[in-house]
Amino acid sequence: MEKIPAKKKKELMNILTVYKNCLGNVSRTCEQCNISRHTFYNYKNKYEEFAEMVEATDEQNIDFAESMLLKNIREGKENSIMFYLKTKGKDRGYVEKVEHEDKVNHFIKLMQELPDEP
Repeated sequence: MEKIPAKKKKELMNILTVYKNCLGNVSRTCEQCNISRHTFYNYKNKYEEFAEMVEATDEQNIDFAESMLLKNIREGKENSIMFYLKTKGKDRGYVEKVEHEDKVNHFIKLMQELPDEP
């Protein structure tokens, strides 16, 4: 990856500001900055500093979402409570299990696996 050239720095910082204001939505950022998604990802892949700032913004957004989830839990919002338990409480049994009924006739399957007679 390359270092951001001085002549590109202002443009990339503007894109990053818009990206933050759009809460990490790449499509909206590109629309507002008049660039293509391809250009956004080219910058991200080409300039390490830009990629790191995009990643930091994404991490901040996750932190914000987690804080809002915890706020909802404190307010007793059941969907938030169940979501939290299903993701963070798996080791305590808070998982949804999908039951699968085996409809294979094992005798027929075994017969099909036998080699044909010579």
